[in-house]
Amino acid sequence: MNNENQQLKRSFGMREAVTITVGTVIGVGLFTTGANVVGMMGSAVIIATFVAMLVSVYPALLYAEMGAALPYAGGTYQYASLGIGRPFGMLAGWNFIISLVAVTSGEALAFSFYFKTFMGAIGCEIPGGATSDIIIACIAVIVFMLCSVGGVEITGKLQNGFMFFFWGVAIIWFLLMIPHVGLSNFVQLPEYVDFSAGGFIGMVALIWWCFAGFETCCAMGEEIKYPHINIPRALFLAPFIVFAVNAIFQWFMVGIVPTGQLEAISTASAPYAEAMSIAGILGFPLIMLAAGIAFGGDFSTLNSSISVPPRYLFTMARDGAMPKIFAKVHPRFKTPYIAILTLGVLTVLLIATNSMIYIASLSLFADLFYYIIGIIACACLRKRQPDLARPYQAPGVMVGAPVSAIIYIVMLTQLDAEAFWTGVIWCVLGLVIFFICQARYGKQVSEALTIQVIEHVDPPAEEKRRMDKEFKVWSIVVAIAVIVAIVIYIIPFVVA
Repeated sequence: MNNENQQLKRSFGMREAVTITVGTVIGVGLFTTGANVVGMMGSAVIIATFVAMLVSVYPALLYAEMGAALPYAGGTYQYASLGIGRPFGMLAGWNFIISLVAVTSGEALAFSFYFKTFMGAIGCEIPGGATSDIIIACIAVIVFMLCSVGGVEITGKLQNGFMFFFWGVAIIWFLLMIPHVGLSNFVQLPEYVDFSAGGFIGMVALIWWCFAGFETCCAMGEEIKYPHINIPRALFLAPFIVFAVNAIFQWFMVGIVPTGQLEAISTASAPYAEAMSIAGILGFPLIMLAAGIAFGGDFSTLNSSISVPPRYLFTMARDGAMPKIFAKVHPRFKTPYIAILTLGVLTVLLIATNSMIYIASLSLFADLFYYIIGIIACACLRKRQPDLARPYQAPGVMVGAPVSAIIYIVMLTQLDAEAFWTGVIWCVLGLVIFFICQARYGKQVSEALTIQVIEHVDPPAEEKRRMDKEFKVWSIVVAIAVIVAIVIYIIPFVVA
């Protein structure tokens, strides 16, 4: 295959690296399963959310190191292939793919729930029940799939637009909700909150799903400009942005729903819409909420989660770990269009199950599994490739990586049996395909990993100053958001 037709185009800056990453994460978890946890824990959800952030920060630094040193498409697949071995790399990439395909499916269904809420709020009820949910979700996936084929410039511009629209609408919604917040809701927890070790770890695992994907930009490392600078910076910011957004939205949900009625939130398909209905807040505030979630949060996640997994499949196929057809790049748009279309079909099949619980469980298993491999890969790369140029080095890898891996293994043990065995079957299927491809193509190793060395070219001085200023502004804004997110949970106890 012509090497020219196997190259991707570097078009993203730090802003796109951040919005692609955060857009993948902020969506289905926050507005569905993550919100259900608020109904299970009340204001104590902030503790689980804070712990979920803590167990995400250090692995993000590990990925910052690997992403800066190996800025190729495929992220964890590449790191694990080089650090541990190709079967482990394949398992990491294979699980990343099903994780984000599941996220895409769940996000599409979440979009249909909130889109119908939006239409109902403006007086246009959409009939059809579950059937219309599936149809709306599939249409959304097809539209974003075509956008993804059309090129990374389209993806990046859409992502920036969706994320800033979401944040703008979110701020307006927060202001509208302030008068409805009852501070007494925070000082009284539901009687059924489970603070046992197993119960709390299970809640942290569910909330952590709202953070899974914090390294998404690494999967598109071959399309990011100045990756040795932009990838680490995006990963320094991502976990804190996700924490702030989750914590603030959770605060408002706790604030508007009386403690005695929180349990209804724990099983709702559209928890935030349900919360506003319980609180009797309809009309314009509900329209703003549904619009922000559907056309901002859901669209940003769909846009990024449809674009990213094909980069893994593309890279695995280019290396001979998957069928070579998935390594084809569109001659005009320079995107892995076969991989995009194939995973789009798989997404539609998962949507057809119309089960958010099953989709979330499958994604959570895959997330934890590939992160465990990725974390171990960073430590192994330090030993196997000591001379690899590392523009950024995470501190304390030989201690931090094993500890992080153990934490993620503990969370993995909290999943239900259905999720575990579905994940195992998916892994076995991947290994079968991998060994068939090895037998057909030979035990080749990616040239990108063994021969090509990325020359870390610094930007011109003026562009570097602009990049530094942009990062400084982002850092200040994110720090303020995190502080605000923590302080607002303390205020009710001070006032009381």
